[in-house]
Parts: sequence; structure tokens; C-alpha cells
Amino acid sequence: MKLVPLGDRVVLKQLVAEETTASGIVLPGQAQEKPQMASVIAVGPGTEDVKMEVAVDDQVVFSKYAGTEVKIDGEELIIIKQQDILAVVK
Repeated sequence: MKLVPLGDRVVLKQLVAEETTASGIVLPGQAQEKPQMASVIAVGPGTEDVKMEVAVDDQVVFSKYAGTEVKIDGEELIIIKQQDILAVVK
């Protein structure tokens, strides 16, 4: 199944959380904070007022509480408005 975003929405796949800290302490699953970085999976066409500035395969940083989480074919994805994307990682 393919997820096609509408308007100025973007589909993201969140990057995997770190399992150890910088000092080498292993974190249990519940203590791991989800990263705010993701890979762009799909981009909507935009609107008359909003030009899409991200592209598929871009790495982005997004607002912590933004978007809607969905599970498609066992894969967890986030649908988010482009305005909630804070930066593109180059």
C-alpha cells in the first residue's frame, strides 16, 4: 500500500532511537527518546499558498509534538504539515 499525502503534507519515517548513551550506558526501550530527525518518504503537491521545499529522501528535523502517527504495512510513519519541519539536514 502506498501513502500519498495531500496539500502541503509530508510523510516521514522517523530515524531509529539510540540504544546507548555517549558514555556507553544501554537504555531500555521505554527510556529511549524518539529522535526528532526523519527521512522524507513522500511529499504532497503543495497548495497555491505553499510551495513544497522538501523532497523525497531528504533528512529533516521536525517539531516534537507535530504530526499524526500511522502504521502502514507494519511500518510506522508520520504525516506532518510542511510548516512543522524545522530544517533540512545537508
